[in-house]
Amino acid sequence: MRAFIFPGQGSQSVGMGSALAAASPYAREVFQEVDDALGQKLSQLMADGPEDQLTLTANAQPAIMANAIAVLRVLEKEGGIRLADKADFVAGHSLGEYTALCAAGALDLATTARLLRKRGDAMQAAVPVGVGAMAAILGADREKAQAIADAAAEGQVCTVANDNDPSQVVISGHCEAIERAIPLAREMGAKRALLLPVSAPFHCPLMQPAADAMAEALAAVAIQAPLVPVYANVTAAPVADPATIRTLLVEQVTGMVRWRESVLAMHAAGVTDFVELGGKVLGGMVKRITPDATATSIVTMEDIETLAKSL
Repeated sequence: MRAFIFPGQGSQSVGMGSALAAASPYAREVFQEVDDALGQKLSQLMADGPEDQLTLTANAQPAIMANAIAVLRVLEKEGGIRLADKADFVAGHSLGEYTALCAAGALDLATTARLLRKRGDAMQAAVPVGVGAMAAILGADREKAQAIADAAAEGQVCTVANDNDPSQVVISGHCEAIERAIPLAREMGAKRALLLPVSAPFHCPLMQPAADAMAEALAAVAIQAPLVPVYANVTAAPVADPATIRTLLVEQVTGMVRWRESVLAMHAAGVTDFVELGGKVLGGMVKRITPDATATSIVTMEDIETLAKSL
């Protein structure tokens, strides 16, 4: 069995999608559709930067999605591969869950782009700059990371935001609490902890204003049943019912990204082949979570052609 998986924030880089757009009209169509939906030349920002503008949450989120969907569109149109025929499940890391839903036909591309722009704006606006932070705890599992977060909280918000793999967990919350957690992590047995270069404390209770904004935005859009089940970040379980998908996307804003558990659950359901589209981050995580599974990262035209021959 096979799962197609889609990357989250941090996968953006200046030049993303440029070579693919030069090689395929189907990639160019995706970027044009996203530009039209947002009323912005996002594709130009992706191609040429500046990096500080591309890294802004409101730009990075739709850009990462557009790049991954362009890879999928080229695979489908030029490789003759239908996702519904070749994938048993889809999943995405944080914003990647929206990409997964778009890939599986639950959301159309223009709607996905607008939702991610809204999500990025809402997450940025939820907490004033300097109030929140995130840190990666390396060499610690989720239980140890939560113990570190609890010890650092001192009445403030400090909690696990992303359970990425057995050796990498991200915590999120008030700046002061995250700063206390960094030296505590070493004392409590983690290998190291480092502050992440993010503009807001994602996936923690401080994001409640953004969750409220997304509840309103999602209530106004049509969600179809996906062609294949989507593993949801907050439950690490497959979902196919549109009403449940809507609810879980709202919960995802403040909830933990249970990526490690999602991969384990897909593996337990029979998935032995994970294909990451549009990034090179999740493949490494998958190998650390399930060393006996195969994980391939597909970014370039050459990658797409190789994958199409193997499917």
